Amino acid sequence: MVSLADLTTLRMGGVPHRLVEPATEAALVRAVAEADLAGRPLLVLGGGSNVVCGQDLSDLVVVRPDWASLQVMSDAAGQVRVEASAGLPLDTLVTKAVASGWSGFEALSGIPGTVGGTVVQNVGAYGHEVSELITAVRAYDRARREVVTLTADKLAFGYRASALKGSLQERGGFTPRWVVLAVVFQARRDPLSAPVAYGQLAQALGVELGATAPLAKVRQAVLNLRRTKGMVLDPADHDTWSVGSFFTNPVLCAEHAAALPPGAPQFPAGTAPAGYAVVKTSAAWLMEQAGVAKGAGLAPGPDGVLTLAPAVLNERVRATTSTKHVLALTNRGGATADDIMALAGAIVRQVHQAFQVSLTPEPTLVNTALPAG
Repeated sequence: MVSLADLTTLRMGGVPHRLVEPATEAALVRAVAEADLAGRPLLVLGGGSNVVCGQDLSDLVVVRPDWASLQVMSDAAGQVRVEASAGLPLDTLVTKAVASGWSGFEALSGIPGTVGGTVVQNVGAYGHEVSELITAVRAYDRARREVVTLTADKLAFGYRASALKGSLQERGGFTPRWVVLAVVFQARRDPLSAPVAYGQLAQALGVELGATAPLAKVRQAVLNLRRTKGMVLDPADHDTWSVGSFFTNPVLCAEHAAALPPGAPQFPAGTAPAGYAVVKTSAAWLMEQAGVAKGAGLAPGPDGVLTLAPAVLNERVRATTSTKHVLALTNRGGATADDIMALAGAIVRQVHQAFQVSLTPEPTLVNTALPAG
């Protein structure tokens, strides 16, 4: 029997009730509909790069698309529209885009997972988000039991958010109401990148913020930066046995953000639904300032209670923050969801005690949760 430890980048998770790997769009729709009619909890799984799975999955149906396609829909002067199937690895699309001169994808280089998952999460990196390129999504609507097309204006994209992600709890918490079948992207035909929007990347490229650079050069610089942070998958490197950034960057009201210590990163993030201004800050910065170190894990204190401490990487320490990037929580070998979530809970408490800011996990939690308190 295949366990989710074999199918996820954290390399953890038990054996599901059933694993279905449909080879066509119609077969995917049928598998999802059958699970819903049977009343089974459902996880539609792509690259497994954004899920933390518990051990007891005996009631779970996992549907994992087993086909990938990419089609150029139109290629007018200066613009190209392409359709990618949900199961296509995102970096396969980015590689094709850079080689073909489709500008706008390059900052997303090296992100693991599939096209379908990127829509739900509105994946982004180095100042750009996938939503900047999406014009429409074809999806199976589990509520109406029909295939629909959702245009970008209906997807309610925000920071690591979308209408699809917002529907998770409505449909059991693991898979949205709308199961992505294919995504339509539109990009510029241009040998130069979109404006560089991240300081570290601009420095690596030797350009000013807002400048452009050759697509291949930007892709390589992004991959190099991601590797230094353990964010490019490598089976031999336990720092990449993770879900990438475990916590989203907090979005705070301006008053709360102003109360953070000097030096706290702050970026305007628009307005909240209530109409007041909000500011995004850095989860990694808050963690580091609260005393969470790279390579930190849980160790028994003088009273025997497990507390955060710089970890000695040995067989007794199964989960730690990455030794390269504090925002990634990693499986050092043999870790379970309980180990990862205990570590995450300790970090949440420590950051809240220091700054009164609550960190929120970014991945989907499947039959696991942060510890109470």
